[in-house]
Amino acid sequence: MRINKYISETGFCSRRETNRLIAAGRIAVNGAVCAEGAEVLPGDLVTIDGQEIPPGAPPVYLMLNKPRGIVCTHAKNVSGNIVDYMNYPSRIFPIGRLDKDSEGLILLTNDGSIVNRMMRAEHGHDKEYAVTVDKPVTDEFLHRMAAGVAILGTVTLPCRTYRISDRVFGIVLTQGLNRQIRRMCKELGYRVSELRRERIMNVRLGKLGVGQWRALAPQELRVLLAALDEADGAIEARERLRIEGAAFDV
Repeated sequence: MRINKYISETGFCSRRETNRLIAAGRIAVNGAVCAEGAEVLPGDLVTIDGQEIPPGAPPVYLMLNKPRGIVCTHAKNVSGNIVDYMNYPSRIFPIGRLDKDSEGLILLTNDGSIVNRMMRAEHGHDKEYAVTVDKPVTDEFLHRMAAGVAILGTVTLPCRTYRISDRVFGIVLTQGLNRQIRRMCKELGYRVSELRRERIMNVRLGKLGVGQWRALAPQELRVLLAALDEADGAIEARERLRIEGAAFDV
């Protein structure tokens, strides 16, 4: 079986993404970096970035309403890690992080390719939060949060904010600096008492209870993967223009 068909059938990633990984030298068969069109025989060991890709491993895409106190890591030596909390029957890992003190939507999967694609900063994927603070939310506060706040030696990217109630506001980010919302609020004289992630791209927390999880619905997954394909295509187009422009300058 050809390598790209083998990997696509495991559900790890598409044939198109497999070809990209091959071109980057990230796929090996029996320890040897493989070329496009390589054949996989029964018993061969296929790895991506050193991670074994067993034949027919079904892809898993889950969403969890993470409670406070759970740590978004698959490291088994960390108390309260999310993998032990889920106790899922096969190996999964979280896509990104959500602070230990925060709750809300986190996605988990066994599909390493989707993790890399969702975490690429240049994609600028939306993440939406509901934030409770220790004093009334003012128009000035919302404006300053949206315009960008100086934290961690940089200024946060412009974002969208809106008032939910007297001490609760919503914020939509396209970046994910460490404890970003809490740091932004602190810089403006506010303290966060509750923080809940409501949405990642098209996937919404909805009525999923705290501590509950479910598989992504087929339509949710289709829209999510289509958005990732579109973002990948846009990045590839920009890269081609950059290379062509550099060649023209020469």
